[in-house]
Amino acid sequence: MATGKQKLAAADGSEDDGRKYRAPALEKGLDVLELLASHGGPLTTSQMATLLGRSVSELFRMVLALEYRGYIALAEGREGYELTNKLFALGMAQTANRTLLDAALPIMNDLSRAIGQSCHLAVLSGDQVVVVARIESPRDLGFSVRVGYRRPMMEVASGAVLFGHQSEAEQELWRERLSADQDPERLASFVAKAQAAARDGLLRSPSNFVDGVTDLCVPVLGAQGAVATLNVPFIISNPLPASVDDVVERLRDASARIAEQLNGD
Repeated sequence: MATGKQKLAAADGSEDDGRKYRAPALEKGLDVLELLASHGGPLTTSQMATLLGRSVSELFRMVLALEYRGYIALAEGREGYELTNKLFALGMAQTANRTLLDAALPIMNDLSRAIGQSCHLAVLSGDQVVVVARIESPRDLGFSVRVGYRRPMMEVASGAVLFGHQSEAEQELWRERLSADQDPERLASFVAKAQAAARDGLLRSPSNFVDGVTDLCVPVLGAQGAVATLNVPFIISNPLPASVDDVVERLRDASARIAEQLNGD
């Protein structure tokens, strides 16, 4: 005779995946959030349903609920929904993240004023790099990256710098994860770039996304390797407040000061 627990397991289907309890509605909502985070662009409800193997009617009310609670929003000027910064803000409320921001923001502000350029701080979140803080250029004209902006690790300078400043064991784990769905030649090129960044303590390269912007990226080092990157999207203006070499020198100094405060804590 089936016990009460066995009847419950049979009723909610938990025996199928070894879990004791399931919450189908919650899981649908998490599926939507994870899909939007991994996709990197807006998706309509119909597109979400196709990618998740569900019907539109299954997701319709869930999407409206997530929009009402502020976790997703209609993309401006584009069709579909995208993530808001609400999840990001919840994650940044954690003590470790607040410590990083508390240490970094005053130093970033000093850096931006000294070089006349914007700067931003980025960390790794899964296999993506996400911007967690920025300081705007103090000048009338400038270029900056919004807080919450995220891209796959292999597509941005910060990803190579973060990868290159990890232990050999950690790098091997990441190579295994990335090799599952990446072209071997592209992965090899990324690893070579990361090794050069580790050797030089800096990655200086043209932006992959904006013409005329040079990415300057240095690691913020903790006890176990890079915990973040400090970045300047360098643009040439007239007059130029500081040369690129001067910016690099000040960027390295700012990163070292942030690391000193973190490691001191």
